[in-house]
Amino acid sequence: MKRWLLLTCVLCAINAQAQQIIRLSTTTSTENSGLLAHVLPAFEARTNSKVHVISVGTGKALELAKNGDVDVTLVHARAAEDKFVAEGWGVDRRDVMYNDFIVVGPAADPSGVKGGKDVLAAFRKLAAGPARFISRGDNSGTDIMEKAYWKQAGAQPVGAQYVSAGLGMGEVLNMAAEMGAYTLTDRATYGAYQARTGLAVMVEGDQRMFNPYGIIAANPAKHAGVNYKGARQLIEWLTSPEGQAKIAQFRPAGQQLFFPNAGQLAAQ
Repeated sequence: MKRWLLLTCVLCAINAQAQQIIRLSTTTSTENSGLLAHVLPAFEARTNSKVHVISVGTGKALELAKNGDVDVTLVHARAAEDKFVAEGWGVDRRDVMYNDFIVVGPAADPSGVKGGKDVLAAFRKLAAGPARFISRGDNSGTDIMEKAYWKQAGAQPVGAQYVSAGLGMGEVLNMAAEMGAYTLTDRATYGAYQARTGLAVMVEGDQRMFNPYGIIAANPAKHAGVNYKGARQLIEWLTSPEGQAKIAQFRPAGQQLFFPNAGQLAAQ
């Protein structure tokens, strides 16, 4: 019996030593929505890996990969991703999935934007309306997209009407609920926070609100210490039929929040 226990302890120790660590920087939407908690355990079991997740805005997520502080990054700001790869900081970019942005706000809709499908028209109304708008203000993919909408709309709230929070999506949704304000959010995080905030969908369906996600390995030529092998394993698995199926199966309250679309390999 003692020998069996000793052997079990030795095998557990060997297995623990063999388990690789993969550092992943990603957006708050993939973490706050519960997606990563749903998909990563299957990958970890298959590859004897442990994925350490750092959940921040897209800008910070890319910066962590640029500095070699993570092995791989999963983000949603295509122009920034392409620039990151073009400058040589990342390799092996793949499309993983998409969802969409939506404008949400108080059910009373004091600015009168509910039901619209033109995000720029809605933003003009929000700029002129009585209610506040809460911005992520954190250089995330959502923040970048929001600022692009204001620029295209040719208008933006001023003064106290515009609140730059510098916070993650979940916290901004809570703020919007407390302040009776509007905000731009990805649909997945909204789905996770809808019940607790009571915010309603105001604007959806504009093609300009399409929100694709990509995964990129930190360039091992820039940082010899990154776990490029592990990064590649995660990229390959997330874009494999098994990984794509796990993403599609993530349906809290029966609603699909992310739609797999792997298959494109960006130019290196």
